Amino acid sequence: MHFFSFLAGFLLIRRIKKPLQNSSLYIKWQSLFAFAGWAVIALFFVVSFFFSDEASVFLGSSLLLALLLYLEKELDFSEFKPYIQANYPLVFAGILNSFAELVMPDFYDNWEGYFNFAIVGSFIWIFARWANSRKQQQELNFVAERKAELELLVAKRTAELVQQKEALQEKVEELKVTQTQLIQQEKLASLGELTAGIAHEIQNPLNFVNNFSELSVELVDELNAGPLQKLPEAEKEHVREIIQDLTQNLQKIHHHGKRADSIVKGMLQHTRASTGQKEPTDINALAEEYFRLSYHGLRAKDKGFCAKLETHLNNNIPKLEVVPQDIGRVLLNLFNNAFYAVQQKMTSNILENYQPMVQVSTKWKGKTIELRIRDNGCGIPENIRHKILQPFFTTKPTGQGTGLGLSLSYDIITKGHNGEINIDSKEGAYTEFIIRLPIKNSR
Repeated sequence: MHFFSFLAGFLLIRRIKKPLQNSSLYIKWQSLFAFAGWAVIALFFVVSFFFSDEASVFLGSSLLLALLLYLEKELDFSEFKPYIQANYPLVFAGILNSFAELVMPDFYDNWEGYFNFAIVGSFIWIFARWANSRKQQQELNFVAERKAELELLVAKRTAELVQQKEALQEKVEELKVTQTQLIQQEKLASLGELTAGIAHEIQNPLNFVNNFSELSVELVDELNAGPLQKLPEAEKEHVREIIQDLTQNLQKIHHHGKRADSIVKGMLQHTRASTGQKEPTDINALAEEYFRLSYHGLRAKDKGFCAKLETHLNNNIPKLEVVPQDIGRVLLNLFNNAFYAVQQKMTSNILENYQPMVQVSTKWKGKTIELRIRDNGCGIPENIRHKILQPFFTTKPTGQGTGLGLSLSYDIITKGHNGEINIDSKEGAYTEFIIRLPIKNSR
């Protein structure tokens, strides 16, 4: 009767091996399946030839039990537990048969037919359990397929509803953007008129400062060439020192007066309403002008703020046909954001000895001019980077940002100048805006 134990073990290995042939687990257990199949056959012949009938039944049942316990222990075969557990009645019937034959031979002789019937019945029970498990698995597979179909239909319908909702939201956002742009333009127009008036008022006394500083330098030169020579030698050296200090002071007044003059002109240029007409523009000069203007604007608000400014400008770049006022607004937005980022990182005290730095660079790349604005500030988190150019989206606290600066800059670059604007950033390390403008219309 030991034949049934070895046959059950061989069939169990085959039953588990067949479904796994199409899975990744087959490679892991391929050698074991091959070894176990041949081992069962070899052990069957060894037990049959070298052991008595009662011993062979006990050995066959024990080997089958060992195989069942090993397979049940491995998590990879957890889905085959119904097939594995179906063999336990055969194991117990075989062990009980061997125990009765060895310990109670007279009792076994009287009931041998029943013991054999128990072994055969346990073997038939294995196939009954397998058939039932297979039927249940087919039913589960059918339910899973129907569930998958229903989920697919629900997902498809949900996607359609979400798409319709997004389309409606996009229309609403477009209307809001248009409304906000009109309000913003009206505010900017009023602010521009006020700023232009103030700048003109500053320009008049500034012209007097510059003109009279130049005239005073000339008068000092005349004093040095004329009356100074008539003084006694003992007094000439002292007077020369005073005249030299006076000349240096006048030169500094003239230098900073010119600098103030350029800032005022920049303010006038920025507040001037855009005509929409493209004109040849030195992109390097424009970038450098707004770079300094943005920095000094922040310094005026925060006296303790100080950052390292770096410019890497290619002087061979041709002039571009652009709208200077529009490109100036883009640059001012990007510079303001860069200085804001390094300021926030500096005030957060995240790093010791942190040195805020903002860089601007230009390169000539084939048919495009590339302008990069990079800061070593807080960076932009990956999960919001795709939203950063959307209208009304801002990372600044309420009241400090409208969420329109970058979206308007994107429209100016892409729609107004057929260019592109990209973002490279690492959270906590840096942010770099990359602007590319075509030079096909350049002179």
